[in-house]
Amino acid sequence: QVQLVESGGGLVQAGGSLRLSCVASGRTFSSYAMAWFRQAPGKDREFVSSISWSGGNTLYADSVKGRFTISRDNVKNTVYLQMNSLKPEDTAVYYCAARRVADDAPYYTAMDDWGKGTLVTVAS
Repeated sequence: QVQLVESGGGLVQAGGSLRLSCVASGRTFSSYAMAWFRQAPGKDREFVSSISWSGGNTLYADSVKGRFTISRDNVKNTVYLQMNSLKPEDTAVYYCAARRVADDAPYYTAMDDWGKGTLVTVAS
């Protein structure tokens, strides 16, 4: 398993940008697909974006497509979520998650490990 720690959340104005980071520790020599999820107050957790082990394949929820960019640096054991043109509806706790993989697909189901989350608040 790996331990995941998110950072980079905070308060931003609508239209602004923020970059989230998720650092993995533990058995980082294993292959993992990574994904970002978010949970707004009073709502269910939803998928945001995912990235394959190599970083060559990515997926985005329709709600963030064109505004958010996921990337990873396997040397630093870190996955990023660059968030631009933020909207108040992006306000949520953002979680990163990892899934052990044997291929290069950007999985976002049946995740094996989860971080504790970082809060993003977008003011209107």
